Amino acid sequence: MAMLSSDSLVSASHVTNGTKMMLPGSSARYRLLASPPNNVIMLEQRCSLMSCRDSNIARAMVTTTICSPTDMTYERQEMADGSSPAKTKEFANIIVGGKSGPEVKRRQEIIELFESLQGWAQENLLPYLKPVDKCWQPQDFLPDPTGEGFEEELRELRRRSRELPPEYLVCLVGDMITEEALPTYQCFLNSMEGVRDETGNSDAPWARWIRGWTAEENRHGDLLHNYLYLSGRVDMRSVQKTIHYLIAAGMERKIDDNPYLGFIYASFQERATFISHGNTAAQAKYYGDMNLAKICGTIASDERRHEKAYHKLVEKLFEMDPNATMVCLEDMMRKRITMPARLMYDGCDDNLYEKFSLVAQRTGVYTSKDYADILEHLIKRWNVDKLAGLSSRAQQAQDYVCNLAGRIRRVEERIQGQQQKGPGMAVAFSWIFNKQLNLDDRLPR
Repeated sequence: MAMLSSDSLVSASHVTNGTKMMLPGSSARYRLLASPPNNVIMLEQRCSLMSCRDSNIARAMVTTTICSPTDMTYERQEMADGSSPAKTKEFANIIVGGKSGPEVKRRQEIIELFESLQGWAQENLLPYLKPVDKCWQPQDFLPDPTGEGFEEELRELRRRSRELPPEYLVCLVGDMITEEALPTYQCFLNSMEGVRDETGNSDAPWARWIRGWTAEENRHGDLLHNYLYLSGRVDMRSVQKTIHYLIAAGMERKIDDNPYLGFIYASFQERATFISHGNTAAQAKYYGDMNLAKICGTIASDERRHEKAYHKLVEKLFEMDPNATMVCLEDMMRKRITMPARLMYDGCDDNLYEKFSLVAQRTGVYTSKDYADILEHLIKRWNVDKLAGLSSRAQQAQDYVCNLAGRIRRVEERIQGQQQKGPGMAVAFSWIFNKQLNLDDRLPR
């Protein structure tokens, strides 16, 4: 953080509890005199000295939270040594939340861009949400507990589920647990600048999308959870503990509250869940459980619709801000897109996610080939390889992204060769009563 002289113009885009600021003079009290109309707090605050490099410069820790996204004006009211108050000073371009002046400016530009897209979101994003009365509900696929045929329907569900092998059940449970961590994903979307639901029931299109998407996704975990419970094939307490642990653990966001990064991640993840649920649907059909195939296929259809919405949104970002969007796409791919359930834990297995991923890879439910396919799909969908007129930095990002899928496929081929030559593997899961799985064979896709 730069040192500022006593007559420097110092300011902040916003000041949060615990933010370190460089303030002129010695220990003093500063009063908020004026702020933008959208500031929500008007109060006094005390700044205590932490260190002093010379007589005119002091480092202070602001201990009061001020909620304002733009510049604020402060006045020094009194000095600790009893001298007369100095003139009013404005505060601008101080490091906020670890961000420099240019970063703060870029942050404000992002907020303004997404504010300008409110009308676009209303017309192009919200139509991807279905009216509640036209949406399926979990009960549509499950035995009706109020009907006379409930017991017979339940016996039939359990009879069909007995044909599902344990490897398949592990994948189905893993997919269900991922869906059940929905509170984390809503928090993820609400963390992003420019689109978050500021009030909890805002009528803004971005907020309505987040809540509507969450409501539709909520049915997925409910349906799979109820199916698995009724099937009697898995240890539900262990499964429920895993859900509990996962929601409590959260997820590694890797987006720095940047909606460019967040929506690129969401685009990739919706495509991945569409593929995963589609593959569990195909395998359920192979094993003769047509109702489960319909369940997984219906969920996959929802994911496909949501995927289209996020793809369209990122396409709009490429149209409006191609350089920044391209660099953000590279950033996400360098970080590597990881499944949101990577922190899953059942209370005893520290490598649970790695084992689940291995089973999904071996059974063909979700593989590294799918990862490369998704990247190629997004490149084609957004015309990433055809974009021209980019900055030199964005061109570098474009080259990296367009060559990445081929590199992933070469790695996949080496892994496949090693698996075919190496010995079989065995893994156990508490979800299926600690049964060991031999991963020598693949299930059909």
